[in-house]
Formats: sequence, C-alpha cells, structure tokens
Amino acid sequence: MENIPRIVVGAVQGRSGKTTFTLGLLKALSQRKIMVQPFKKGPDYIDPSWLSFASGEQCRNLDAFMMSEAQIRHTFIKHSLGKDISVVEGAMGLFDGLDIEGSNSTAQIAYLLNAPVILVVNCQRITRSVAAIVNGVVNFDSRIKIGGVILNNVARARHENIMLQSIEKYCQVPVLGILPKSKDIEIPDRHLGLIPAGEQDLLLERVEKLGRLVSENVNLEALLAVAAQACSFDEVIQEKVTTLKTVGPKIGVIKDRAFSFYYPENLEALVEKGAELIFIDAIKDKVLPSIDGLYIGGGFPEVMADEISANESLRLTIKARIEDELPVYAECGGLMYLSNGIIVSGKHYPMVGVFDCDVQMEKKPQGHGYTIQKTTAAHPFFPEGIVLNGHEFHNSRLVGLDENTAVFGFETMRGKGINGHSDGLVYKNTFASYNHLHAAASESWAENLVQKANEYQTRGTKNAN
Repeated sequence: MENIPRIVVGAVQGRSGKTTFTLGLLKALSQRKIMVQPFKKGPDYIDPSWLSFASGEQCRNLDAFMMSEAQIRHTFIKHSLGKDISVVEGAMGLFDGLDIEGSNSTAQIAYLLNAPVILVVNCQRITRSVAAIVNGVVNFDSRIKIGGVILNNVARARHENIMLQSIEKYCQVPVLGILPKSKDIEIPDRHLGLIPAGEQDLLLERVEKLGRLVSENVNLEALLAVAAQACSFDEVIQEKVTTLKTVGPKIGVIKDRAFSFYYPENLEALVEKGAELIFIDAIKDKVLPSIDGLYIGGGFPEVMADEISANESLRLTIKARIEDELPVYAECGGLMYLSNGIIVSGKHYPMVGVFDCDVQMEKKPQGHGYTIQKTTAAHPFFPEGIVLNGHEFHNSRLVGLDENTAVFGFETMRGKGINGHSDGLVYKNTFASYNHLHAAASESWAENLVQKANEYQTRGTKNAN
C-alpha cells in the first residue's frame, strides 16, 4: 500500500489562475523543504517547464488521450514515491473533456488518482454567487471530492468578507486561501502559451513573488492535511530491468533555447532501449558530434531563427549526414528546421534544406489539439497501418511544397497536420512532422528509433573495417 499525499488543482474554466496558484504553491512548499512532485494534465511542454523550476523536480504529464489508465497511475505512483506531496495542475475547466461524458478531463484524472481537488475560483466581478459556483462544482459529479477552495483575484476586504460568509453559510467546503489582485505576478503570454522557463531569466523572479504570495495568503497546513487524506494506492511498481548493450548507439538530441519541447519519458525511453544521448545546441555547436541517430523536438525556432540560421556549418553538416541516411526523427520545430527556411514577418531565414519547402509563420494557430495518425508504408520508423495518438500546436504552415512529389509518413485521421489529411515528410531515413508523440502512446517508438540507429552504427563499423 503506497500512501501518497496528493491534490489536483482545478477550476471552472481556463484563465482562473490555476497555473499562477500552482507555481506559487510549489515554490512555497519547496521553500519549506517539503518535497513536492509536480504533474501537468494534458499535452504541454511550457507549463511543465515552469512547474519544474518552481518545485525543483521534473514535472510529468498525465494525459488520458495518449496514455492508458494503467500508464497514468503507474507514472503518477512511480514519480510520487518518496515525495511529501504530489500536485497535479489541471487544464481548462475541471469537467471539460473530449465529449459530453468528460473523457480526458481534469476530473477524470482526479478520479483515476482518487485525489481531492483544490478549486481555484476567479473572483473578478462576483460576490455571493461564488457559493453557487462552488456548490455547482461539488454536486456535478459525486465521484470527485472538492477538498478546498482558493479565492483568486480578490479586490478588497468587503469583497472578501461577502464571499467568505456566503461559502460558509451555503457550502460544505473550506476556503484554504485568498489571493489578492496583483499585476506583477502574471506570466506573459506568447502565441503558443507561456514563455518557456529557460528563455527569459528576468521573469523567473515572478515565481519567487508567487511563492511569497501563496505563503502569506494560503493555509498550507490545512492544504497538506487535505492532501494527506487521499487513500493509499494498492499497486506495486516494478521497474523493468534492461540489459544494455556494451556499446549502444549514440543518438543526438538538439536541445537548447530554440528546441526545448521534449517529454522526459521520450528521452528516458531511448536510454532504456540502449541509446546514449548526446545533447546538441543548434545555435552554438558548429558541427554534429559522432552520432548514429538524431532527434529534433519542438520549440520556438522562429524566435531564434536569426541565430539558428547564422550557424551555417551545423546546418550543412546535418544535411550531409541526412544524405548519408542518418536516422532522424523530428517534431514540429524540427520539421521547420529541416525545411528550406522560416519566414518571419516577411524575412526569410535559411534552414537545413532537406525538404523543398518553406515555413510561413502566421498570427493565428494553424493546428491545435489532439491528433490521430495512421502510418503509411513510407514511414521509416513504423510499419504501415499503425495508429498513433498525439497532439499538435503550431502557428506555422508549409508553403511551396509540391504535394505530388512529397512523401508522407502519416495519414492524418484527426487534426490538421501539414495539409489536413497528411503529416510527416519523409526523405531517406528522415521523418519530420507537426505531430508530437508521447512515448506512452507507442512503446515501440523508442525501440524502433534505437534499432535504426543500431543499423546505422553497424553500417559505419563495417565500412570502417
């Protein structure tokens, strides 16, 4: 029996303050030397980067579209063991999911984990009605336990008193904290969400302010008591024992300010399958190291386009190695990097030039949400007919692509992809798509990529002999 204190942070709707409260909570707890494990509901890279920074622990994603219920519970228990509390930040409204039943909602995650929910309520332009909101949430789904309420954006004492008295009179849920209005704690937006934590160091001081805000205005002892009331898990976590090859393939991972969107599980899966990861900076490194495969994740290459483009020697090296049939798996930002160039505000920045097309940045999203992809016979890393659940979020589109000659690795069954019905450009052993894949959605993804790298390594060894 595993006793894991835990809470899920939810709200009636997005923009209620879940992220700012969660960041402050993680920082406040970690400053008290309380070991806290953060999780983020849904497919997301940006919020987790902030949650990891605030807590000092690697945030993990929990998503019922890309992960089975067993995988969600396994991931949660595995990374929560040894911690004092686990905190899951929800997404959108508590009950918002893929259908009318609320599948893949934050509430579903709370139910699967049997975790109490801390409800964050945006109190702008509301007083007594806050009690109706709280009772509505409490009574909507009896399976979900609301452990407490955080009143956010509270204007002044009179505003606070009316809401507290209303909740006390009409609700059976305790108020655990009251956060006053504050403009200097907002995390600035960008077109795809929050700014990645490592990109603007000056913004990180806001996490410190959020920690102080929560410490001063939230009853942390009462919140910890709510988390401790969660029942124990009866699962037994057994880690796989993998016998690694003496000399495994080296897989390069371009990971820097421009390319930072990687699920930790994806990198860990490659290592578990025997790969040695070699991290590469697309801005600073002039040539590729000796590698047998390459993984290029997503990020914001358009923001760093000038610096990436200026590193011509690395771009030329990558193109030459791709011509030599180096296995390359690229997602979103990686696809953009492998195109002829990225067009930002009318200016063209040359890129690697593997695929004969350009990438045009737009002001509005060109693809955003969950995807279902079916592999074609051309896919270099999967056999034909494999169905994969993933997600996409991009403000770019390909221009100048000749679809009559282009080779696609995905038939898009849900989502936008490249053109609404296909995704994943293929050239030799290189695959590049807008689709993001979580290793949990396909246990063979890492194995297949490592196998391709093994074959490339073996070919090089034979040629050397």
